Amino acid sequence: MEQQLSISELTFTKNIEQFERQVLHIDSIAFLSKLVEEFLPRREKLLKDREVRQQKIDAGSLPNFISEFDSIKKSDWKIQSIPEDLQDRRVEITGPVERKMVINALNANVKVFMADFEDSLSPSWEKLIDGQINLRDAIRGDISYTNENGKVYQLKSNPAVLIARVRGLHLDEKHVLSGSKPIPGGLFDFAIYFFNNYQALLEKGSGPYFYIPKLESCQEAKWWSDVFSLAEDSVGIPRGTIKATVLIETLPAVFQMDEILYHMRHHIVGLNCGRWDYIFSYIKTLKEHADRVLPDRQVVTMTQSFLSAYSRLLIKTCHRRGAFAMGGMSAFIPSKDPEENETILAKVKADKELEARNGHDGSWIAHPGLADTVMNVFNQALGERQNQLHVSRDFDEEITADQLLEPCAGERTEAGMRANIRVAVQYIEAWISGNGCVPIYGLMEDAATAEISRTSIWQWIRHGKTLSTGEKVTKALFEEMLDEELQVIQKELGDKRFQSGRFREAAELMRRITTQDELIEFLTIPGYQLLD
Repeated sequence: MEQQLSISELTFTKNIEQFERQVLHIDSIAFLSKLVEEFLPRREKLLKDREVRQQKIDAGSLPNFISEFDSIKKSDWKIQSIPEDLQDRRVEITGPVERKMVINALNANVKVFMADFEDSLSPSWEKLIDGQINLRDAIRGDISYTNENGKVYQLKSNPAVLIARVRGLHLDEKHVLSGSKPIPGGLFDFAIYFFNNYQALLEKGSGPYFYIPKLESCQEAKWWSDVFSLAEDSVGIPRGTIKATVLIETLPAVFQMDEILYHMRHHIVGLNCGRWDYIFSYIKTLKEHADRVLPDRQVVTMTQSFLSAYSRLLIKTCHRRGAFAMGGMSAFIPSKDPEENETILAKVKADKELEARNGHDGSWIAHPGLADTVMNVFNQALGERQNQLHVSRDFDEEITADQLLEPCAGERTEAGMRANIRVAVQYIEAWISGNGCVPIYGLMEDAATAEISRTSIWQWIRHGKTLSTGEKVTKALFEEMLDEELQVIQKELGDKRFQSGRFREAAELMRRITTQDELIEFLTIPGYQLLD
């Protein structure tokens, strides 16, 4: 058993090594302890509220706009302010907080780097602490990295603006306990990053900026806003110094966007269309509704009616309140084959042109090789402007709950099901091996896309759906395909890579979470137990 180390009111299940004390020191831990003491009980209540809401939906009700908040929706108010260095966010790159990635992302032809402690990071203790040190060094301008061939990576002048994405409300940090309970992972990420860096960020004309993922209600938004306020008061900086962008990537949250903006109005600067997690949330939230089952993942694109409505409503809501409406992720990876790469860039261009036409203020990419293409799209759309806050969409017809919940047409194919299995198994294998961001079949996969892959199959099994071949999707069919696709993966990767990896362990986790009667909410929760 690991030795437990008690510091302040918290217990660390790992010894804090000397190099880790750069970020985990007496003052930062005391600050973390203060936040945990104040906000842990409320977090537990918010997670219970999620369960109650989900039980009602499982029993037959559908998510909807909430009339009790009509006064917020109908009154005229704006968010507090947007700092100068966040006024132009036309291209943002995302990726984990690994040292080389941090340097390359900050040097890319983008405006913002979202440094990710969440979906693209496998949150082992070592990776989390390394990530905090890497961001600390980057903010101070003295980060460098030398690879095994002796190539040196260094930060260029005028790097992208840094925003840190913390873990979602549902995720624990099992290595830090309050009493006998693990503390919230997001509080750990926020507290250590904020406390160690807010002064250096403010001195360089920037600030402590965050992305907040997977919120499901305005009460959860209020929780984060109160966390920010207490943090500001604790170190003596003005209210609203901390700024956040909230990802609208759950189905419940899309019905409370006005309320989320209002309850975070001192700290929020925008909302983001987290499209992949949103699709996953659509499946997960409506899992018991047989008439809302989605087809193959490959056909669920932003041109589908329910996703188009989501994008347009987000833009209209944000711009009315003076907040940014950020577009979603392009998961494509450039190809070394010129012809294939041309096709990829054409798809990316079309996707981003749709977002720009709709009125988004910027968009996400996962690879620096897409930066120029997306930058050109938004340069053309914006002209001399820094953003598209002027696009009000006031003349749009009102977007209804029915539109946001509308199921989409498309086939459920054997090829699609097999592709889902291969993607999910390979992603889970990478994640439990410590890598949360993985190129698979030309796409940069993170937890969200793997979640879509496995929950789709779970839902097809749950409702006895048939494939386009007429074959009924059952647990037995899935398990048969899983065994076959595991062999395909071994053939594609080679025996050496397969045997040295954790593919059988990943397949077993995939089997368990896909065939059990109760849907596991997030694959990262059982997966986390397999990490150090």
